[in-house]
Amino acid sequence: MALRFHNTLTQRLEEFAPADGKTVRMYTCGPTVYSYVHIGNFRTFAFQDILRRTLRARGFLLDHVMNITDVEDKIIRNAMERGLSIQDYTKGYTEAFFQDSATLRLEKAERVVFATEHIPEMVEAVAKLGSSGHTYESDGSTYFRIASFPGYGKLSHTNLGGNVAGARVDVDEYEKDDARDFVLWKGQKTGEPAWDAPMGAGRPGWHIECSVMAMMYLGQTLDIHTGGVDLVFPHHENEIAQSESLTGKPFVRYWLHAEHLMVEGKKMSKSLGNFYTLRDILDRGYAPEAIRFLLTATPYRKQLNFTFDGLDAARSAIERLRSFRWRLLNEKLPAGDNIAMNERAGKAIADFDSSLDDDLNTADALAAVFEFVRDANTAMDAGEFRESNRHAAVELLTSFDEIFKVLEPTAAEGGASDAEIEELVAERNRAKKAKDFGRADSIRKQLLDLGIVLEDSREGTRWKRK
Repeated sequence: MALRFHNTLTQRLEEFAPADGKTVRMYTCGPTVYSYVHIGNFRTFAFQDILRRTLRARGFLLDHVMNITDVEDKIIRNAMERGLSIQDYTKGYTEAFFQDSATLRLEKAERVVFATEHIPEMVEAVAKLGSSGHTYESDGSTYFRIASFPGYGKLSHTNLGGNVAGARVDVDEYEKDDARDFVLWKGQKTGEPAWDAPMGAGRPGWHIECSVMAMMYLGQTLDIHTGGVDLVFPHHENEIAQSESLTGKPFVRYWLHAEHLMVEGKKMSKSLGNFYTLRDILDRGYAPEAIRFLLTATPYRKQLNFTFDGLDAARSAIERLRSFRWRLLNEKLPAGDNIAMNERAGKAIADFDSSLDDDLNTADALAAVFEFVRDANTAMDAGEFRESNRHAAVELLTSFDEIFKVLEPTAAEGGASDAEIEELVAERNRAKKAKDFGRADSIRKQLLDLGIVLEDSREGTRWKRK
């Protein structure tokens, strides 16, 4: 099966290949760094990581740009309230985002670009839109006239019948059913930071930031643009209007959007007490890989219900995979080959790949892996899994973890590394062999204090992190 994605623009499942056949030019709407990034945002960023890894597994090269929105309404308001420059205000939250992303094992985009470092190019774009009749000025700000772009609404499939001519909005984010002229350049208000421009001192609107940075690095037509479904309208709709008015060419070939994350069946909200950052969840004792598993196990176009029971189930699912991997690498298996078992592994690999090719269907991809693990464990228990069957099973686990990246445990801060744990386990085994049971018990307790649980069996000693 060829790789296929659901394109928000056409509302169809379409076969994908980059325009040049080898390098995927992809743009991601990154965080607005006015606070710590919440788990709803990380659901979208985790989907984008699965997308990156799948594209690379299919042999494509990546030229991926993610923006950091470091100037907009909330940032300016909060920075002014605290008496800080926007650079000083956003620095800590930007660093936190990178740290949290690394904790969740999210690959970094090939280029991470900051809005405040591209103001001159944004000024130039606004001026060009003005020279071609797409803008007007009002109260010191410059607006995009949506009536000047006949294709407005084609991404969100918005019905413009209720639009009021001349209605406009000058905030960076708005939630309106009707389309409105939107701000490209916001005139400076008293006390606000601003940049000089021919249209007057001010700053860019949120929408023009992404258009300019995307095309500056990736060209006039991108292969893929991703984001959360909440960005389809107005943000991405506005990006299309600006970009295609500037170039006369299609802005993006494939639009991919991740659905909302709910918490315990409700919309995440501070007022409901169910608003969580990644750090909030980690403080409850959950490992990053369990959070990553839960965020990616539901296909990106389906709404995800984030629950703590779900996190517990994710933790158990990962432990099943780790236990199987331990058996696979350590148990003594009967010599020979079980052809049927190799065929079973081959089918699991094919099903895993084809599920991902089907618009990143992570649920079916995971099902293919866990069904094989169940069958392989049953075969091992019955003595039917042979030495020559190891290779195909290892290949499946390797393919799985290249995408999902959850098999290696995250060492607790100040905790022991895998190598250090293995050495302690080996020392304990030597102590038991020498009948020094006091030392063996001491090592078990030492490991338990580090959060490591030992399981002795006839095949040897397994360990796992609590």
